[in-house]
Amino acid sequence: MRNRTTGFVFQFHYLLPEFTARENVLMPSVIGKREQAGLAAERADELFEMLGISAVKNSLATKMSGGEQQRTAIARALINNPKILLADEPTGNLDSANTTTIYKIFRQINERYGTTFVIITHDRRIAEEADRVVEIKDGRIVVDIKK
Repeated sequence: MRNRTTGFVFQFHYLLPEFTARENVLMPSVIGKREQAGLAAERADELFEMLGISAVKNSLATKMSGGEQQRTAIARALINNPKILLADEPTGNLDSANTTTIYKIFRQINERYGTTFVIITHDRRIAEEADRVVEIKDGRIVVDIKK
């Protein structure tokens, strides 16, 4: 179920270094045997284009910048078109320009595919852009704002 309905993006990209960006992105579809190889490859190309990393799709993970690696990890999380994407500090290791780019892309994906994003962040600027903010302190909800 996890591979079909949920995508995960972590603060660190966790790409497999011996594989290209394309191979890393296609890994969940190969493991889940969900789509025919051609359909998965088309979806991967669409995600590479959307995320602005088409130029590095055949590069090894170790040959990409941090922002390219994180966008590759996002493409990997989206390859099976999940209903929900869980993101734990997905921009914690990125500069402010890449952070802004990633969150704009998340918004576009939400609008285009209806993917729900649950994002854990300490960055108030990012939280302010969300449709709903739930703040938790000591295991209790202290703020729940729907915009």
